[in-house]
Amino acid sequence: MRGEFIDLDGARLYCYAAGTAGGGEPVVFIHGFPASSHLWSGVVPLLPDGRRLVVVDLLGYGRSDRPDRRDVSIPGHGARTLALLDALGINYACIVGHDVGGGIAQWLAVHAPTRVSKLCLVSSVGFDCWPARDVKLARATLPLTRYLPPLWLLSVLRTDLLRGYTDRGRGIHSIEQYVRPFASAEGRDAFIAHMTALDSRDTTALAPRLPHVVAPTAILHGAHDPFLSKVIAERLRTAIPGATLDVLPDARHFLPEESPERVAAAITTLLAR
Repeated sequence: MRGEFIDLDGARLYCYAAGTAGGGEPVVFIHGFPASSHLWSGVVPLLPDGRRLVVVDLLGYGRSDRPDRRDVSIPGHGARTLALLDALGINYACIVGHDVGGGIAQWLAVHAPTRVSKLCLVSSVGFDCWPARDVKLARATLPLTRYLPPLWLLSVLRTDLLRGYTDRGRGIHSIEQYVRPFASAEGRDAFIAHMTALDSRDTTALAPRLPHVVAPTAILHGAHDPFLSKVIAERLRTAIPGATLDVLPDARHFLPEESPERVAAAITTLLAR
């Protein structure tokens, strides 16, 4: 795998490439809040050869630069992803998004349909059914919590994120990687910027245009996701013409980590459509 930083208007995004360029369209993986490219590490090796696979750390996450007042809403990340595709010389790709990354993938399919050959939404946000109650509560207390020590905030975040895993040991390992960029005062400010930008109005605005999505679409969701109801997945399947839905029993939120074989198989099937 080859990692590199791409400068986009003065902010660097980290991404890595795997696979080999071949006859098929590339696959681009977009994580959600508050994860990073690590989310896809179990899925990427399971995909068939002959395709360029690109995994990105969104601005403010993982190894990418902090936002520094740049737009980290779904439209902001969407426009930045288009710029990344341009910088990498990718004309169109299969876009795979998890959580808020699923909202970014929807934005791309609606606003840049010629750039999205296939669409895969994994544990995706959608419509007006998010963010979770805990996030709404945390945002309501921001006048106080924005000044609290970063380590205190991260301890609360760790506890909450663990609910999204079936395997507690796996969750603890991954969460430590996800929260590392937020462990300083500057990181705390970046985390708060991300949390403030979680806005269901972004996906509500996309909803009327989902019936016009032309990319073949696969949707996956965990039956016991504590953050995002499977109602979102069902509504997405109804809204997007020809979309398929696979609800994974006994699964929670972080499907790419805990069910990488199922996610990779769904992407492989989608690529053949």
